[in-house]
Amino acid sequence: MEAVKILEKPTQIDWDYDEEADVLYLSIGEPRPAIGMDIGDGVILRYDEKRREVVGLTLIGLRAGLLKSLGD
Repeated sequence: MEAVKILEKPTQIDWDYDEEADVLYLSIGEPRPAIGMDIGDGVILRYDEKRREVVGLTLIGLRAGLLKSLGD
């Protein structure tokens, strides 16, 4: 089985937080088309099948999860 590239010398990590939806979007390098893979706990991994590499993450319910962990 071929290896999957994860954070292999990224040139940049871009992010955008949608406060209303409580969703954080992280892109490794320039945002590009990818498939979304739900890996649990509100984490969607964005994967480029052609290049076999992770290109981003989407974190759903980030604030809510943090507040729950802190007991607020």
